[in-house]
Amino acid sequence: MSETLNLKLKVWRQKNARDEGKLVDYTLEGVSTHASFLEMLDVLNEKLIKQGDEPVAFDHDCREGICGSCGVMINGAAHGAQLGTATCQLHMRHFKDGDTIVVEPFRARAFPVVKDLMVNRTAFDRIIAAGGFISVNTGSAPEANNLPVGRETAEAAFDSAACIGCGACVAACKNASAMLFVGAKVSHLAHLPQGQPERFRRVTAMVAQMDSEKFGSCTNTGACEAACPKEIKLTNIAQLNRELLRASLCR
Repeated sequence: MSETLNLKLKVWRQKNARDEGKLVDYTLEGVSTHASFLEMLDVLNEKLIKQGDEPVAFDHDCREGICGSCGVMINGAAHGAQLGTATCQLHMRHFKDGDTIVVEPFRARAFPVVKDLMVNRTAFDRIIAAGGFISVNTGSAPEANNLPVGRETAEAAFDSAACIGCGACVAACKNASAMLFVGAKVSHLAHLPQGQPERFRRVTAMVAQMDSEKFGSCTNTGACEAACPKEIKLTNIAQLNRELLRASLCR
């Protein structure tokens, strides 16, 4: 396989939230197969700057698949077609010489485009602020063994906590539903003893905030799980529904 690629790019360019935006064609030559997808965009931006053009704006931070800020649509798939991989961890060796790559922002009513590939995902922050936390004052951190948690329960909580809040689940869903994200955040704390005092208030408040942000409803197509770079499972949505039912009965 060639160590470098010549690529045709179709990149979404949009000046601001009010601009209609459009796909713009670019060509890149000699892209290393060892480069990440974001490094490829860096190369494109270096070329644009040298030409006196405005670089492409895109979200990124850790570039280690941890923070979840890097999400874009790549050839119609959130984060690209490589399963369990965030955009920043997607490498160019998964593409072929001469490929045409279409790069667009996440598309959802609750994720308005800010500029180019950047979207405003503060709706997720507001959902977390509504209840995705523990506010009970426990004093100093207790010795870990004083709060026994079964292995299966601890692993289930850890699997849910792996959600990085990137929004790929929303972008992949035909309804732009945030149920997988909210389900993961609710399930994480519902499994742990520290999350019990606020368990029912939490799920009620977070679901209410999710609805107010105009996310769509869940129809269980599974597209969210397939697109998730951390492979968060649909079982978190089932857990969310159970938690919401218990909260309504207790209320």
